[in-house]
Amino acid sequence: MNLRRLGRSRVEVTALAFGTSGIGNLYTEVGEEAAHEAVRAAWQRGIRSFDTAPHYGLGLAERRLGAALREHPRDRYTVSTKVGRRLEPSRAGGDDLANGFAVPATHRRVWDFSADGVRRTLEASLERLGLDRVDVVYLHDPDDHAEQAFREGYPALERLRSEGVVGAIGAGMNQTAMLTRFVRDTDVDVVLCAGRHTLLDRSALTGLLPAALEHGTSVVVGGAFNSGLLADPRPGATYNYTRAPAELLDRALRLKEAAERHGTTLRAAALAYCAAHPAVASVLVGARSAAEVHDCADQFTAPVPTALWRELRADGLLPPGEELP
Repeated sequence: MNLRRLGRSRVEVTALAFGTSGIGNLYTEVGEEAAHEAVRAAWQRGIRSFDTAPHYGLGLAERRLGAALREHPRDRYTVSTKVGRRLEPSRAGGDDLANGFAVPATHRRVWDFSADGVRRTLEASLERLGLDRVDVVYLHDPDDHAEQAFREGYPALERLRSEGVVGAIGAGMNQTAMLTRFVRDTDVDVVLCAGRHTLLDRSALTGLLPAALEHGTSVVVGGAFNSGLLADPRPGATYNYTRAPAELLDRALRLKEAAERHGTTLRAAALAYCAAHPAVASVLVGARSAAEVHDCADQFTAPVPTALWRELRADGLLPPGEELP
């Protein structure tokens, strides 16, 4: 996998990165061995960048990722995690499915973008990971906490970077407006944009990606499949974690048919589209099994004919003014 530097930092990431929400039991349980094999498969395919967060399975993803990476030299890979959701022990009982994870509700999430909260959350992540450092730290979904995130959380990350505790800092969100503000108004190295630069949602093109190019900020793209619709378009498929509207399902099916006419797959086209923009340093794909990892790597490296992009533009599935991948 090619390595790309994040902004002006010294941190390098692979063009394809492994996301750990799946091995944190997103929606359904994943066994310990299956989780370990997924990380091992990612390593076999040349992936050296791994993203996690306390939010994923109430720390389960961090623990599993750290355990799986212990068989590799620390200087051979990069790890990113997130702050903003601090975990506190809970006696409420039950499970965490209301938050999307099939794990016991042993902890509760507390929104905290304070300077103290940032440091405490990072220290707890390092303990779960079994690492003495991570390479990248993101402010995680500060949508409803903008004032504290900009006033306290971001300066705390700046201090951690200046102290050498982390190599690169940024923010990760499912929207583009606040990410664009981070790019324009702060000195972040990278932003993680989930689901807003895809074949079905191009909102990142109107502000975020041009701003990133202008300021020398890297973009990591997540949600390339918009939570499922672009991976397997069918009735009942999900788009942004809810049932896909009929109009978008029809559009996804047209994209799939066009890809297959050109001898490729919709998954390959979706990943290629995300990776093509010059501001994008890495595409982050979640996987819950070795088979899913191998499929993602196969699709990511598969050639996508230029003729497909021309047909999509001619059919109105790509806008006329957009530069083709």
